[in-house]
Amino acid sequence: MNLNQLRYFVSVAETGSFTKAAMKHFISQTAITQQIRTLEENVGTKLIDRTSRPAALTAAGKVLLKEAREILGKMDVALLRTREASTGLKGELRIGYTKGYEHSDLPKHLRSFHHEYPNVLISCYRCDTDILAAGLINGEYDIIFTWDSTNLRQEESLALQPAEHVPLRVALYANHPLAKRKELTRKDLRHETILFMSPSGTGESFGDDFYIKLYQQAGYQPNILFRSNDMESILMMVAAEEGVSIVPAYSHTWNIGTENIVFVPLSGEGETEEILIVWRKNDANPALQHFIQAFPGETTLR
Repeated sequence: MNLNQLRYFVSVAETGSFTKAAMKHFISQTAITQQIRTLEENVGTKLIDRTSRPAALTAAGKVLLKEAREILGKMDVALLRTREASTGLKGELRIGYTKGYEHSDLPKHLRSFHHEYPNVLISCYRCDTDILAAGLINGEYDIIFTWDSTNLRQEESLALQPAEHVPLRVALYANHPLAKRKELTRKDLRHETILFMSPSGTGESFGDDFYIKLYQQAGYQPNILFRSNDMESILMMVAAEEGVSIVPAYSHTWNIGTENIVFVPLSGEGETEEILIVWRKNDANPALQHFIQAFPGETTLR
C-alpha cells in the first residue's frame, strides 16, 4: 500500500468513476484500475463495487475512505511543515493580551510556537481590553487574548474561540473572617467592601455588566469601593486590608503583597473568566494561521 493508491482510491470514491479519477490524476484508467486492485489485494477485501453505476464503496471501502482521508490530510500537513522548516516560515505575529494574562499558560504556548517557528518574531502588547478590541479591528494586532468587554461576538469581521474558562477566586487578607473557608459564594460577600476587578479601563462595559448581574442574582448590589483593571493595584489593596476582590485563578502566581493574601475558590454558576482568542477573518498572515492551529483552544473555531 502506498500514498498514491490511497489518493486514487479517494478520487474514485468521491467521483464515483474510474474514468474521472484517472483524468484528475492525469493517468490512464487502466493504471487507476490496476492500482485500486493492488490496494484491495493488500487489504484483503473488495473496496469498490464495480457492478454499480456510479461506482460504489463496499462496507470495507467506506471504512477505508475515512481512514485514507485522515492519513492523506496528516501527510499534507507533515509535508507543509517540512517545507516550512527547510525554507523557514518568516514574518511577525503581533499578539495583544489583557492585563494579568501574562501569568497564565500563555508564555508557555508562545515559547512552544517560537521553538517550532524560530524565524517568526512574536511581538507582545499588554493592554486594556477596550484598547485590544479597537487595536485588533484597526489592524494593530494579529490576534488578541482578552476578556470580552465589548461583546466581540457581534463583530462580523472577527473570528474567535475560547482559550479557557478560568476559575475565579476570592482574594482576602489573611486575618479576614472568611479566609479559612474552603470555598465561598457571592452571597457570602454581601457585607464586604469590594475592590472590583474590571475587564475594562472604563469600568462600564459589557463584561462589567456580566459580573454585576452575578452579584444581583446573589440578592444584593455590591458595595464597590474601587474599580480597576490593574491586577497589581487590586491585590496590593487587598493586602493592605482595604477590602476583598474576586480575581482569576492565575493571579495566584503573583508575588506583590501576596504574603498577606489568601485565595479561596468561588463556587456557583458562571463563576469563571472566559478568555477569548480573537482575530480578523480576512487576516492572511501565514504565521497567524499556524498559531491558531497550534493553540489548544477549548472549542472549534467559529
